[in-house]
Amino acid sequence: MRKLKGFSFLLICLVLVLSACSGGNSKSGNATPTPSPSPSPVSEDTATPEPSETVEETYDLGGRVIKIAAWWDLTPAGATQSDINRLAKIEEVEKKYNVKIEFVNVPFEEMVPNFTNSLLAGEPFADIVQLEYKAALPLIKKGLILPISEFTNENHNINNEANLLTKYAPLAGDYYAFDNPVSIGAGLHYNRDLFKELNLEDPKDLYERGEWTWDKFLELAKAATKDTNNDGKNDVWGFSAWSIDAYKHFAVSNGVRIVDEENLVEGLTSPGSIKTAEFLNQLYNVDKVVKVSTGDPMNWDESNTFKEGDVAMFTVAEWNLGGLNFEFGIVPIPKGPEQTTEYTYANTAASGKFIGKGVKDPELVYQIFEETFDIPMLEEYPGQDYLESIYSYEDDVTMLREHIAGTGLITVDEAFPDFPSWAFVNDVIVNQISPAAAAETHKGPAAESLTKLGQ
Repeated sequence: MRKLKGFSFLLICLVLVLSACSGGNSKSGNATPTPSPSPSPVSEDTATPEPSETVEETYDLGGRVIKIAAWWDLTPAGATQSDINRLAKIEEVEKKYNVKIEFVNVPFEEMVPNFTNSLLAGEPFADIVQLEYKAALPLIKKGLILPISEFTNENHNINNEANLLTKYAPLAGDYYAFDNPVSIGAGLHYNRDLFKELNLEDPKDLYERGEWTWDKFLELAKAATKDTNNDGKNDVWGFSAWSIDAYKHFAVSNGVRIVDEENLVEGLTSPGSIKTAEFLNQLYNVDKVVKVSTGDPMNWDESNTFKEGDVAMFTVAEWNLGGLNFEFGIVPIPKGPEQTTEYTYANTAASGKFIGKGVKDPELVYQIFEETFDIPMLEEYPGQDYLESIYSYEDDVTMLREHIAGTGLITVDEAFPDFPSWAFVNDVIVNQISPAAAAETHKGPAAESLTKLGQ
């Protein structure tokens, strides 16, 4: 188990020095030396061919503004050498095409209505837009978003090496979303300090032995939930989470697809989902190993309960791990008894870049955007700087890259009007209705909801 901080900094410095010495002409960042010509006999009857020049096609889009929108500022900050290189590349691409690239920062809650209304009016407010999958699905069903195949060809990087931009997971049977290659994913985080203090077995050891299951997770959660100061109240807890998020992660780890958006089949009330709900009821209401700070397990703020430092294990997105006063680790969500797939977690907030119907010259828009990423690669793998800014230990980064990244099942149940995921979980955990009875109540509304999308 090795910490990363100093190692990564020295490695990046070394790469920068080597890149500077190489002249930075190679797309991969590793310049290939040009061999010096050696004298060789030339026949008098053989004409020396003239060197051929590859003439790059030029464009003049008349100063057009290419807008790329997200709910955060996508402008490279210029704080790293990669940012500096990309800013220079953007300027180069702008001159090449005679365009201006503008990054538009739109508040999250305004993105979907703004984009939808502008598409329906035939005047997309941005050429490329960041959307969550659950927001994109209704627009795809209405034919308002272009599949990647309509604006790329066999020569684009995305259809070859895909190291600049890559296709994200398919949606509704085709590829629509694209973005930078990444190596992130959601898992079960754990408080390393508490595990040491309580002398609990490291979940990574259990995972490596193939023993990381719901039963082992519950065993650890029960062992961690205790009254350490003998005041009659628990002051350390086994688990915390936003309950709807926990349900979805455990459901996926138990082989459940809450909604099959392509075939319009609901899995919320399936036997695997009912078993998942029974497990959550065990955690919350039977063994009572879950800390609920707000008093309401359905409150999103329960996503922050782990920050109090008295919870052993928790489900949380990596972006919410900053500023903690304890060290943490990560493993996949424990495997459920009915798991038959390779999926380990629910990707509930999957998002990517999309191009809407009505964007002028979508092929050129995409090409321009892709070219802005054609800069020297200074990281060992995509997203290295980001991951190592969050995770302090090498084994966590390895676990993420090798066992978690790419194993998320994208859940889009929230795209369907009135789909009762929230009501189902609330009935089980808060109202303490039996999972079987709750499933029976919500089975009809779940199926009916699937017919409403795109209407």
